Amino acid sequence: MTGKSRQAASETGFLGHSFVLGTIAGTRVRLHWTFVVFLAWLGAAFLVAGGTGAAVSGLALVIAVFACVVAHEFGHIAMARRFGFASPDVTLLPIGGVARFRTMPERPGEELAVALAGPAVNVAIAGVLIGLLGVEPGSATLENLEPGDILPALAAINLFLALFNLVPAFPMDGGRVLRALLAMRLDRERATRLAARIGQALAVGFGLLGLFGGNPILVLIALFVYFAASAEAQDVQLHHLARRMRVADAMAGELRPLSARDTLADAARLMLSTEQREFSVVDEAEGLLGVLTREALVRGLHTEGPDLPVESAMLGELATVAADSPLEDALPLMESDPRPVVVVDRAGRWTGLLTRETLGELLLLAPAR
Repeated sequence: MTGKSRQAASETGFLGHSFVLGTIAGTRVRLHWTFVVFLAWLGAAFLVAGGTGAAVSGLALVIAVFACVVAHEFGHIAMARRFGFASPDVTLLPIGGVARFRTMPERPGEELAVALAGPAVNVAIAGVLIGLLGVEPGSATLENLEPGDILPALAAINLFLALFNLVPAFPMDGGRVLRALLAMRLDRERATRLAARIGQALAVGFGLLGLFGGNPILVLIALFVYFAASAEAQDVQLHHLARRMRVADAMAGELRPLSARDTLADAARLMLSTEQREFSVVDEAEGLLGVLTREALVRGLHTEGPDLPVESAMLGELATVAADSPLEDALPLMESDPRPVVVVDRAGRWTGLLTRETLGELLLLAPAR
């Protein structure tokens, strides 16, 4: 898959449950814990079906395939670096690799080059195996996999990866290729919306094919593609809106604050009587000490009890942004850290909070704006 940009990019979310294998050219290679489980499951499947020899050969093939996946992702990264976009890390998952970019190229030609670079690596690997080593692409089976089957299977898998990733649906490379081609005639937002709809239509087709064909994996892929296409469209729409708005237009203002002396029980009562999800915690001079989120409140109630002072459960040292600054400048803060962002005025006093919920409401109300 092509390198994901902002919305899937946080180390503190699902992708954060991983450990670093090493660093290549300044980019960390991370292994998600689900990949370890996946390897163990595959090893057991090969062992049961074909014995120890098949298990060893099978795991060798899987590791070789994911080495090709890493090479695929570094194809994206190398091309993106030519345009000045760096990737801090790549995470290996059972479904493939995810290269994380803080920002991605938005010029159609640059995005097209970055998107095609990954499949080009897979074609090159297959070309080396077939053309230089004389390997004939072949398939691998659980029961009879032998060491001599690894290279033929690897050649076939690389050709499949290149073709599969070119399916014109987000988050596959083909979705970004399609968006780049459409963006040569349309604005980026309209191109993304159209590409996302095409991807979702293909996902529905995949889902029906998997459902009636008895292939649950294809159904799961279809669901993943459908919602990923929707997320990509929302991300581009949000950035399009943010270019024309100030931070103050999207922040949550007029918040009822909590005192540092208040307890979690006080915060719970206030949450039940208002629609707030986050609460500012202030001192006697109304200076901001931190923010108590709903998650922190619930966690504190379960672990420490209702009498815990909110000051002990609040989040401190939050990022700040000026109320009159462009909203687009604040989005990277939201995308790199799921915690709220404190909005301040020209005098440096806090005036509100910018949260994922307020950005979500901004999208819902976009037609009115």
